[in-house]
Amino acid sequence: MQHTLQREWWKEGIVYQIYPRSFQDTTGNGVGDLQGIIRRLDYIKSLGVDIIWLNPVYQSPNDDNGYDISDYRNIMSEFGTMADFDELLAGLKERDLKLVMDLVVNHSSDEHYWFQESKKSRNNPYRDYYHWWPSEKGTPPKRWSFFDEESNAWKYDETTDSYYLHCFSVKQPDLKWENPKVRKEVYNLMEFWFKKGVDGFRMDVISFISKDINYPELPESYNGEFIPFYSNGPKLHEYLQEMNREVLSKYDIMTVGEAPGVDVNRALEFVDEERKELNMFFHFDLMNLDRTEGETFEMAKEPWKLSEFKKIHSKWDEVFSEKGWGSMFLNNHDFPRTVSRWGNDSRTHWYNSATMLQTFLLSMRGTPFFYYGEEIGMTNIKFEHISEYKDINTLNRYKLEKQNGGDLIAFLQNEKHASRDNARTPMQWDTSANSGFTTAKPWLKVNENFKEGINAASQEEDKTSVLNFFRKMVQIRKNHKTLIYGSYNLELAENEQVYAYTRTLNHERYLVLLSFSTKKTVVAFEHLDFTKVELIISNDDIYKTGRLKHFELMPYQATIYQLL
Repeated sequence: MQHTLQREWWKEGIVYQIYPRSFQDTTGNGVGDLQGIIRRLDYIKSLGVDIIWLNPVYQSPNDDNGYDISDYRNIMSEFGTMADFDELLAGLKERDLKLVMDLVVNHSSDEHYWFQESKKSRNNPYRDYYHWWPSEKGTPPKRWSFFDEESNAWKYDETTDSYYLHCFSVKQPDLKWENPKVRKEVYNLMEFWFKKGVDGFRMDVISFISKDINYPELPESYNGEFIPFYSNGPKLHEYLQEMNREVLSKYDIMTVGEAPGVDVNRALEFVDEERKELNMFFHFDLMNLDRTEGETFEMAKEPWKLSEFKKIHSKWDEVFSEKGWGSMFLNNHDFPRTVSRWGNDSRTHWYNSATMLQTFLLSMRGTPFFYYGEEIGMTNIKFEHISEYKDINTLNRYKLEKQNGGDLIAFLQNEKHASRDNARTPMQWDTSANSGFTTAKPWLKVNENFKEGINAASQEEDKTSVLNFFRKMVQIRKNHKTLIYGSYNLELAENEQVYAYTRTLNHERYLVLLSFSTKKTVVAFEHLDFTKVELIISNDDIYKTGRLKHFELMPYQATIYQLL
């Protein structure tokens, strides 16, 4: 267990993710901007978080909300200027906050200069910056795409009578990492941001960067699943090690890779310290728990089980128990709101759900990532009509459903729970128009429940609010290193109502009890060795059962005890 005490700021830090479009508008165009984040820096600091992860703010035509970059060294005019960015960075540094940017280098925008050149002719100097398949070789082998209307990752381009590869939208051609010039370009642009003073990168679909450039048919061993195939390219680790050697190792920074398709068996290949690749990555086992197998955006018919939820977290904790480090998150810009998905957003259970899930993230081993609005318990908006959606993913899948004569009512019902737009509604600041996000029509509708107490200003006033519970729990994590570095031990693995675990470091031990039930529950720990307990925090009143090792929990109650 020695490794657990290798202290690092990115292990102890708490990350707060900001989706700039939806945070704060200062120009009156209905879209959040950099000045909006600057205006809210004192609020962010007051949360007790340490690291800001900013979704892409680079120049982009916005086909996929900034994940299609046309200039990696410039700021999207909608968000402001490079001067605004520099002011934001300075404001963060003044408050002792770190900034992690999004690095999107599996693909660029089709409007990037490199691609504009690449498609001019087959012998253009930039031709080999992307993956091309000449039509005289026939139809290219099947490749699946996330945001293409036909799910086809090859797009025919007339100018050079060839197809280019795009694992995402047709406007997001994949960069050819096999070309050393491309890698050099990427390392240079990373250097550009590090020299500005950025503290790290969250690396978008970084597990996809290496391709087999013979473009074989999908091997049978993948059972028709493209994501694990994409995430296991032949030179992936060679490229990550080169990136570390050339750039990352020269700075005191944090790296977290988005790694769809990577399972526990391959986890340490990315984060074992001796391999010198990344600090941590995001896996998607939890994000698939309530989805139909093989369908990232389709809700499963059966409700998810708490025992499975525990199994996922316990399995991943074990992987990193002696080497590497994990990340903890329950939602982000690609997945619905935490309370609506893993808790219960009904009026009765909303408060306990929101605070229980905060307690969970802040008492597990692994760096916790919170998404803006999670600190006030924002919920899914559950749009009724397709016209209210803005996300390319929902819109393209709706078109596909329509073309195929599918059930559009069932599709929209699914999106109420699955759509990425649920996570992208504007931040709820106060009770003024549009909840203080904008004076104009917001780019995406604001959830009306800002009028019912789900806003920062109302919660600021209330000592017991979700927001103030969050602040309190953040401080508890910071004050108890055992909650960061201690070993994790699951209790009551099969219990479908309560998630219970201990965290232990040297002689200090804590018991975390989390109810995921709408009913009162009692749990007992006869085999645990302790003579008394001291309550550290609870989101509800404490009820004694009269026996030391028995605990009664209210619906969605969270408690942490020190065992003495």
